[in-house]
Amino acid sequence: MTKDELKVILDNHILWLKDNKEGIRADLSGADLRGADLSGAYLSRADLDAADLEGAYLSGADLRSAWLRDANLIYANLEGADLRSAYLADADLSGADLDAANLEGAYLSGAALRDAHLSRADLSGADLMGADFSGANLEDANLSGACLEGANMAEEYN
Repeated sequence: MTKDELKVILDNHILWLKDNKEGIRADLSGADLRGADLSGAYLSRADLDAADLEGAYLSGADLRSAWLRDANLIYANLEGADLRSAYLADADLSGADLDAANLEGAYLSGAALRDAHLSRADLSGADLMGADFSGANLEDANLSGACLEGANMAEEYN
């Protein structure tokens, strides 16, 4: 996908979010967005299922209620991103930077967060059932009310 094609999709998505009849919901499912700079992008309610976002820059992005099932987010920069109520089942966030990200109420069942940086992240009320946090930095992370059933928590916080 070219930068111009991505820009058109993002512009149409913003119109869709504003209930503009000319807008179209972003469907980036399965898209190859490795290393893409989507910092600050408005992707709330976008479909990014199975998208390849390895090493992508999503810092400060609005991903509220976005669908990221089976997405590859290995080493992605999601610092300060808004992922409230996002659907990240079985997503791979290994090594991702989620410092100060808001994952309140997010669905991360079966997600891989090995060696992820989750310092100061808000995971309150998140479904983390079966998620793998081995080696993750959870320093000052908010896990209040989170479902941790079957989750592999970091043995020690880095």
